[in-house]
Amino acid sequence: MDDIQKHILAERALAAARRCVAGRYVGAAFTYVAGSIMRGESTAFSDIDLVVVFPSLERAWRESFTDGFPVEAFVHDPQTLAHYLYQDADSGYPIMVNMVVTGSILGPDIDSARVIQTRAARMLAAGPKPLAGADYDLLRYQVTDLADDLRGTRPPEEIAAIAALLYQKLADLILLGRGAWAGRGKWAPRLMREFDAQLATEFDAAFRLAAAGDGARFLALADRELALHGGRYFEGYRQDAPLEARRLE
Repeated sequence: MDDIQKHILAERALAAARRCVAGRYVGAAFTYVAGSIMRGESTAFSDIDLVVVFPSLERAWRESFTDGFPVEAFVHDPQTLAHYLYQDADSGYPIMVNMVVTGSILGPDIDSARVIQTRAARMLAAGPKPLAGADYDLLRYQVTDLADDLRGTRPPEEIAAIAALLYQKLADLILLGRGAWAGRGKWAPRLMREFDAQLATEFDAAFRLAAAGDGARFLALADRELALHGGRYFEGYRQDAPLEARRLE
């Protein structure tokens, strides 16, 4: 698809978003229209992401439907949107933050939308909080545990299954451990390429070998990354259950 076709598709998506908001979300103050179609990176199965903001709601919700395009809508008021923006910042996965920052704005209250967009852009530029505490310990433990599963002699299908689980955890440790935002699913390789193209190529090549049943290079990559965080973390790891984790018969 050339640039002209991408532009036409984005304009069609924007028109579809206007119809959706006018028909489904009467009274909305503003909407951010985001997603791969708007970025010019769509596939035949891409959807439109809508972050719809009302002046006030009892509770936020999300819903999916088709209106010319597949649509995922995240419906908020300013307070619930702020909750999820800050939750993103705490988690290290800036999903809602990215939608707000990159979204095209529709609706009457454009000034308020721009204020929130500017705030989200500052959050994105600041990067995730440093890895520390229980979340850091858990991530190191998970990478260690999965890497250890790759050390033994196993059938190729087991190696592939372990590598599939290790992919996300190792990508998180690589990115968050270097102060970069992490991403789930398709966003993990995208963000790794943006951060370090050479490392992303190495990671992808090692994972592809592991998916084919040869886990040696993926294991070596995991061990190298763990070494940057004090090495394997197994001995002494502890995770307390919540106090409410009890069922009385």
